[in-house]
Amino acid sequence: MNVFLGLMIPFIGTALGASSVFLLKKDLPAMVQKALLGFASGVMVAASVWSLLIPAMDMSADLGRLSFLPAALGFLLGIAFLLLMDRMVPHLHLGCDQAEGPKCGFKKTTMLVLAVTLHNIPEGMAVGVTFAGMLNADAKITLAGAFALAIGIAIQNFPEGAIISLPLRSEGESKGKAFLQGALSGAVEPVAAVFTILLSRFIQPILPALLAFAAGAMIYVVVEELIPESAEGEHSNVGTIGFAVGFVIMMILDVALG
Repeated sequence: MNVFLGLMIPFIGTALGASSVFLLKKDLPAMVQKALLGFASGVMVAASVWSLLIPAMDMSADLGRLSFLPAALGFLLGIAFLLLMDRMVPHLHLGCDQAEGPKCGFKKTTMLVLAVTLHNIPEGMAVGVTFAGMLNADAKITLAGAFALAIGIAIQNFPEGAIISLPLRSEGESKGKAFLQGALSGAVEPVAAVFTILLSRFIQPILPALLAFAAGAMIYVVVEELIPESAEGEHSNVGTIGFAVGFVIMMILDVALG
């Protein structure tokens, strides 16, 4: 029951954010979007370090000076995986007119949802592999530590849900449909989490690499998309402040609850 609740927490964060379409009539102001994008970046970077990479290296301590090896390889594979997904899945980033990935006939609103869904895959994997580590006594990941990651990702998913549902409403979608699409963009997280848990049970020895893989995928999203989007145009310092706040909150959550 605890694992199920933990896997659903990030999705609940996305759904709550998407529900803002019923309360707000317009898109979020540009400065608010920058702050929220920066905040999400800070949460994801801190989660990657404290909740994923450090535990991955701790689990490989028996390798001595090579304890970094599974984490380093997993991290690079996570980057490569998201790079591949970026090329294979058609998607459109917020504020852009040029779609990425293979050409297709999808509507702009569908491409926006696909972009956020792409972001949510590594977040779901990160939660799943952390709970898998919690179920493995050798991983030294506590239930509180796993919940800290889930809560941190849910916090950054709240603005993400709003950022996707409000533009959909502006594009002409009904409030109900905009909410549904925004919420469903987060449904991939528990699915990816369950898949990762099942995978880890069959290949337990590479759990450290799986932790680092999720970290690499999340860092790719931050460096490739979130930070550039928060820094473009005027008031880029707002995104930087948001990053600092998100990083510190996630760090506190992980250390205090872990």
